[in-house]
Amino acid sequence: MRLRNKVAIVVGAGQQPGETMGNGRATAIRFAQEGAKVLLVDLNKDAADETGRIIAESDGIASVLVADITSEDDCRAIAATCVERYGRIDILHNNVGRSQGDAATTEMDAGIWDQLFAMNLKGMFMTCKHVLPVMRQQRSGVILNVSSIASICARREPGQRSGIAYKTGKGAVNTMTHHLALENAEFGIRANAILPGLIDTPMAIERRARERNVDRDTVRRERDDRVPLLRRMGTAWDVANAAVFLASDEAQYITSLIMPVDGGLSSQIG
Repeated sequence: MRLRNKVAIVVGAGQQPGETMGNGRATAIRFAQEGAKVLLVDLNKDAADETGRIIAESDGIASVLVADITSEDDCRAIAATCVERYGRIDILHNNVGRSQGDAATTEMDAGIWDQLFAMNLKGMFMTCKHVLPVMRQQRSGVILNVSSIASICARREPGQRSGIAYKTGKGAVNTMTHHLALENAEFGIRANAILPGLIDTPMAIERRARERNVDRDTVRRERDDRVPLLRRMGTAWDVANAAVFLASDEAQYITSLIMPVDGGLSSQIG
């Protein structure tokens, strides 16, 4: 097992309702399959409980903590609870984010901007802030921040207008990840970012189908057609498997990496 004796926090370990698996749930399951004890953090207790049930069915070890990462007290509690339950923190996987409410620059509501940045960027900063002292004392640890290929290339889809807040926030996640990697290298802590492309998750499919009043398969076909590799979207397992590799000792000399998981979509530049 690649994560045997490791303790992982997965922030965003639940998921929205839908036909497919979400990135956070898939990553939590894969971490447990590889031997990690997993603290399942989510604002939605029922969604996190379902992830825990799936893990328990395969004799994995996990427990749930309800937390809001836009609250610093909750972020402090995430780190403290993990140490209390499992004695250490080896992996912090930050998977929370949203784009709903984003808009073009001249139409962007300042209040929505603040909400998006509070979740997509400030929340990641605060979870890192409170986990890092534990990792520094251990002189080891891995931070994985889920960004997006929207941070490095255009990703406009049919029926979707360009939005400034999500792209800007995810670009800042990449920059923050570089900073975390360099700032904490002397403590043996690695920090990397995963940039999912077009992935078939409930968050990606359900909202787009609902907002455009089209069926899910229409959304899927349109997204599949945009992907160079085999003309199909990825799945949450593709993102989760990348996370397992980066969290494992196989990646012990990899830090500050901004890693697309996108079937080649981000290579279409120029």
